[in-house]
Amino acid sequence: MHSIPEKLSAIGFDQSLLHNVPAEDLEHFELAKVAAVHKDSYIVTTGENNVSAELVGKILFNASSPLDYPAVGDWVLTSFYDNDTLAIIHELLPRNSLLKRKTPGKKVDFQLIAANIDTAFIVQSLNENFNLRRLERYLVMVHEAGINPVVLLSKSDLLDNDDIAIRIAEVQSIAPDIEILSLSSEDGSGLDDIKAMMQPGQTYCLLGSSGVGKTTLLNTLIGEALHTTKTVSSKESKGRHATTHRQLIRLGSGAMIVDTPGSNRSPPSFHTKKDWTKKEDHDSLRVTTFFTRSIHVLSSHAPIQRRVAKNR
Repeated sequence: MHSIPEKLSAIGFDQSLLHNVPAEDLEHFELAKVAAVHKDSYIVTTGENNVSAELVGKILFNASSPLDYPAVGDWVLTSFYDNDTLAIIHELLPRNSLLKRKTPGKKVDFQLIAANIDTAFIVQSLNENFNLRRLERYLVMVHEAGINPVVLLSKSDLLDNDDIAIRIAEVQSIAPDIEILSLSSEDGSGLDDIKAMMQPGQTYCLLGSSGVGKTTLLNTLIGEALHTTKTVSSKESKGRHATTHRQLIRLGSGAMIVDTPGSNRSPPSFHTKKDWTKKEDHDSLRVTTFFTRSIHVLSSHAPIQRRVAKNR
């Protein structure tokens, strides 16, 4: 059995992912995790170093849909060049889960959001934004993906304990066995419980419509304001997220988190390798996630591309 370096285990690698990987591939390539996606370029991490990456020509030639391209959180087989400053992605490992959304238009196509998520934090705010039907749609999609759901009721400082208990009972009426936590980024209540829940090596995501407090919660978990927040309208209780790309955040505790800025329309579509049923989704979602170590993106790799062309 192939031995997995501790540095990969620390960022969530599971030995079971190797079941469908030929032994000879592990002899020729190195395992890495996709830490960021910027349009057609990637950042991969080995748990120690973050390296700018691109796809081998075979993937580009054989790809028949967006599902064939790497997403944040994907495990990939790579080769490294030029003193580990460039990586070539040769193959994707099977996914445990995949978060994606339908692209606008009549054509049934998808935009990849993130892969291999362990737990989804579904955020609902305890103000006018509270919506059981929206929550129910998120729960169904997370359940279909085999991802563990946890409901976070944000902005608990706006209600007294009795009113919070009523909201919790309403959630339990549609999901009796689900774990529910109330929190307030304003007074700090409930935040320690969330941090204690997040285990090293596990990947989490934040889901919810705009204005429910995901960005503020994310900044609190990270420990610094890496994302800006925008004002929430008191009339509509709507907010907007200021981020535009997909990255992976590794917290000081060793847990990892994917933030999915939301909208006030339908939730995203989740799928797993066991169920690829196509579901329409009209969310305008973006993901902002990244490793806290500085990421150096190389501006040009033309000489290196020529040297590795034979591998394509």
